[in-house]
Amino acid sequence: MNAFAPPYTAPDAVVGALRTHGCAILAPSTLAALCDVDIAALERWRAGWDDLPPDAYLKDGGRYRRRRHGCFVQHASTLDQVPHRAHWQSEDYNALHGGMHRWFEPLSPTLVADAAWTRLVAGLGATFAQARDARDWHVEAHQFRIDTTDGIGRPTPEGAHRDGVDFVAVLLVGRHGIKGGETRVFEADGPAGQRFTLTEPWAALLLDDHRVIHESTPIQPAGDAGHRDTLVLTYRAGAFQGED
Repeated sequence: MNAFAPPYTAPDAVVGALRTHGCAILAPSTLAALCDVDIAALERWRAGWDDLPPDAYLKDGGRYRRRRHGCFVQHASTLDQVPHRAHWQSEDYNALHGGMHRWFEPLSPTLVADAAWTRLVAGLGATFAQARDARDWHVEAHQFRIDTTDGIGRPTPEGAHRDGVDFVAVLLVGRHGIKGGETRVFEADGPAGQRFTLTEPWAALLLDDHRVIHESTPIQPAGDAGHRDTLVLTYRAGAFQGED
């Protein structure tokens, strides 16, 4: 099956696309310009995805997901890591894994200390603040590897969903030896939708979580076993989920 190429948003149209459509798709060069980061600096992080512990909370019994997790509070351009905490979602947003306090292993201190990390996370937060005013963002960062250990890997085992936050950024870190992994974005309250496959490392999908739902289709091996690596950042005003 041929992959649909992502309809990249023009650099000067990102905020408008979020306001109008609830979705913007960034080419790597647009992400770099928006956050004032060098793609080469982001590429140096990729080895960290080879060191992700298994996700022990998968209710479907799968072994296909590995991840790390960290939490931050952003005020303007300042990004502060908070003490390690559980990831929690209500069952309203995650029928499969909601209602559980999931304690994932923390992000690497080396990653968090990298100046490019702050510029990336805070740069995306500043973009979201232009689309919807917010004083402080409560940010959760997830490193994911979905592999084909079980013959099939599910990036979103909960199906099409919202995350219970204000904005979501899904960054493709890389794909190796797989087929599938198509991204699908739909209006939460309407019929419109689009489908495409992110294939370029550091291409990014930005979502207004109030206005759209999203999912990624399962991956299968294309020959030998493969994997799909992503960095998912969620931004919520006022508090982390479960605090309010």
